[in-house]
Amino acid sequence: MEKKNIKVLIVDDDKFLLGMYSLKFANNGYDVDTTIGSEVALEKLRAGASPDIILLDIIMPRMTGLELLKIMRTEKLASDAVVVMLTNQSQSSDIEEAKRLNVEGYIVKAATIPSEVLREVEKIYNAKKTANGPRL
Repeated sequence: MEKKNIKVLIVDDDKFLLGMYSLKFANNGYDVDTTIGSEVALEKLRAGASPDIILLDIIMPRMTGLELLKIMRTEKLASDAVVVMLTNQSQSSDIEEAKRLNVEGYIVKAATIPSEVLREVEKIYNAKKTANGPRL
């Protein structure tokens, strides 16, 4: 699969994790963008950014990842993107809320090394693209 045209947006408030995941995806051929926090991500999306994959943390200052996701769904921002929660939140209430907002995946950071995150995201992305047919 040709990856260099697949855009990944990683939203987290931890600069170390942003750097680590960004490097992992970039080294595997993805076009990676990162934002520190949900507010910056929302600005980018409202300005027309259209990533193919969005990795979204939940716990961030000022606006949580779930709040960002609600706004994205309401305003139909990046509506074709595969959204995967990448968080340390493993409470069933957070998982249920993410499911209600139609996320394609939910990965707990503490239980997953970066290469596993990459593989899981690729699996989720490929499954969605296969289900929806080829993109033009």
